[in-house]
Amino acid sequence: MTTILWDVDGTLLLNSFTGGGELYHMAVERAVGRELSPPLPRTHGKTDGHILTDILEHFGFDAAEWHEAARESLDALSVERAAAGDRREIAPGIREALDEADARGYVNALLTGNSSTRSRVKLDGSGLGAERFDWSRSFFGATASERSEITRAARESLPDETLVIIGDTPRDDEAAVAAGIPFIAVATGVFTVDELRETGAILVVPTIEGHLDEVFRAIAGL
Repeated sequence: MTTILWDVDGTLLLNSFTGGGELYHMAVERAVGRELSPPLPRTHGKTDGHILTDILEHFGFDAAEWHEAARESLDALSVERAAAGDRREIAPGIREALDEADARGYVNALLTGNSSTRSRVKLDGSGLGAERFDWSRSFFGATASERSEITRAARESLPDETLVIIGDTPRDDEAAVAAGIPFIAVATGVFTVDELRETGAILVVPTIEGHLDEVFRAIAGL
């Protein structure tokens, strides 16, 4: 069986919503009960767990003590923002890619630094729909300190399956290499095609749209 492990932000969905970095900071403020200033800059490709730990430790809080409360706040804020109308846009060619994978008998699943709750909110809010993915073969980063923890969990959980990760950052590549999983890079996030070509990706495309045949040739060749 072949399972495609899709990243969410910058891959399935465009990073058109500008409040993502702010949300982490607000979640920690809500958890600890006071204002924290100034916010840290967000690093793309980090897991939710990693970002929350960075913020907590920067402001002098014990991450082990406060992390669960911060995660709960982040999930709640994401649900609130979605209910208020915040939506992400589906990246070009994604619907067609999911349909093609289904037609070939591949499994569409998720491998993301987001929590499962945040992933569902984003996918449903965009109109793509969480039901398009196999959640029993999906992996999330709410508690992961590094993205490689998620990729290793995927490899260990699905030892007999052909896996491929599709993502938009060099961190996706680093994590894929750590677990021995091939990586396909798509430049619909903040990194350019040239930057992604410096990774170990087996294929780099500017978008899925217009490059569907290349993507599926690469997957079929695994």
